[in-house]
Amino acid sequence: MKILMVLTSHDKLGDTGDKTGFWLEEFAAPYYVLKDAGHEITLASPAGGKPPLDPKSDEPDAQTAATERYKKDSEAQAQLASTEKLADVDVASFDGVFYPGGHGPLWDLAESAVSKAVIEDTLAAGKPVALVCHAPAVLKNVTAPNGDPIVKGRKVTGFTNQEEDAVGLTDVVPFLLEDVLIEQGGTFSKQGVFEPYVVQDGLLITGQNPPSSEPAAEKLLEALKAA
Repeated sequence: MKILMVLTSHDKLGDTGDKTGFWLEEFAAPYYVLKDAGHEITLASPAGGKPPLDPKSDEPDAQTAATERYKKDSEAQAQLASTEKLADVDVASFDGVFYPGGHGPLWDLAESAVSKAVIEDTLAAGKPVALVCHAPAVLKNVTAPNGDPIVKGRKVTGFTNQEEDAVGLTDVVPFLLEDVLIEQGGTFSKQGVFEPYVVQDGLLITGQNPPSSEPAAEKLLEALKAA
């Protein structure tokens, strides 16, 4: 099957002067779960080309088996260096969509009309969408066919207020993901800080944090088989 992975193009961490982007583990772990299952993966981002990597996700203590594998995988590196422009992608040709997190999506993908259409069209076609960590923030402006927020009445999770506080960015991010999803009527649940946790509600799959990225991709695999 064909899977679309959507990454951020945003690299500025608010007004801090620091860099952000996508979180390496949240790309690498799902990438290999889906690839090892035999699926074809296309990478896209709002600007196309090489998406910015959050430098914190490249530090030694953030490495996992999947990130180490990626660093030895010249084919995956080349693919990541030349993502397609999201607006040019034919969403109808994909069987499912996965959004890795990192803080970047809070600024660009959460406000992107193109990303909004990708998610709405995929779900309307009866195909699954999975988002992990900060990526569920991308659901902020997505609506159901009746005009309600897509998360209204749905079970969701994502990077929690407690986790944002733990990384010291509560006052830096443009909004708190947990607050927004609750305000929009989502049934938000969570586990402890940085404990893996994934919630599935129909075709919508959300993961809480970086350790949830692999289990979220495994849930997407199950949903693809069931579709």
